Amino acid sequence: MTDIKHPTLLYLKGGLFVLLGVLAVAAILLLYPQWQLAALLAIAIWSFCRAYYFAFYVIQHYIDPRFRFAGLWDFACYACGRKQLNTETEA
Repeated sequence: MTDIKHPTLLYLKGGLFVLLGVLAVAAILLLYPQWQLAALLAIAIWSFCRAYYFAFYVIQHYIDPRFRFAGLWDFACYACGRKQLNTETEA
């Protein structure tokens, strides 16, 4: 399978992720309509978004511009000190 490169499909994919998240949160809050749960969900979602931003933007732009991550697994290996196999070809 090839990478998606068409801008319209990329926007559609992003929009579907947002829709899926909204539907999941709505379903949780319909099952358990509590303000505390809504606040905890908001904090968890915000925290995970910031962690994702850190993993893919902060590391690349401020800490180590040599590394490009294809996914969270690559970031986890990098964070644990294991070198990526393709780092020699990128340098």
